[in-house]
Amino acid sequence: MLTTCATPDDPQRRRAARLGLYGLLARWEEFRDAAWLDDLLLAEEEERQRRSLLRRIQGARLGRFKPIADFDWNWPRLIDRAMIEELFTLAFLGQAMNAVILGPNGVGKTTIARNLAHQALLRGHTVLCTTASEMLNDLVSQDGPAALSRRLRHYEKPALLCLDEVGYLSYDSRHADLLFEVVNRRHEQKSIVVTTNRPFAEWGEVFPNAACVVALVDRLIHRAEIIRIDADSWRLKEAKERESARTTRRPVRRKKPRRDAGGEA
Repeated sequence: MLTTCATPDDPQRRRAARLGLYGLLARWEEFRDAAWLDDLLLAEEEERQRRSLLRRIQGARLGRFKPIADFDWNWPRLIDRAMIEELFTLAFLGQAMNAVILGPNGVGKTTIARNLAHQALLRGHTVLCTTASEMLNDLVSQDGPAALSRRLRHYEKPALLCLDEVGYLSYDSRHADLLFEVVNRRHEQKSIVVTTNRPFAEWGEVFPNAACVVALVDRLIHRAEIIRIDADSWRLKEAKERESARTTRRPVRRKKPRRDAGGEA
């Protein structure tokens, strides 16, 4: 049967080119009508996607986290569930917007941030998760301007940077300058998700004597959704529930009646 020649507009040939299957492309006329061609291309695409996701997950340093499906939305006294669910559409990544999750310890800020990071990975984005102390100590430890520049690019490069626990420790002016540098490099270019237990008015206490604090906060919240959570500690609640469950399971021990010297009860 006479067949038409493959053209650059051939969808299968474009797929093979994207996959870099140069041996197949070199013998395209021989294989282009093979019954197994679609299965081969699909298998190669799925395997590339699987390996790409695995590499991105390993590089993201997600760690362990509770699935958002297990989050108790009724526990907080204040939480904007609609805004959080909007974040999970990941539209903010396309707009290079930030998200700041603000609340006391143990209310689920990290759970929300890590689930956002996981969702971004599944959608094909590059992600890096770290704590403020890990990142700043890493940057401060770099030996010389060239090494520092390379390390700053490490935090600048991912499509989403999750920066956890800002405000839990205090830092000197050098740390503040480095955080400002990271935020400034990503400003209006790529998104940051920050979790913090301190309102912005108190960031001067987190970075005492740092001249850049006002500019740092200004860059961070210029294009940001700010989610405030007010609740008692979820971890403390779970600890109390575990203790209550243990107490319930313990057998009741009855005291034996005391006997007097004569053996009478």
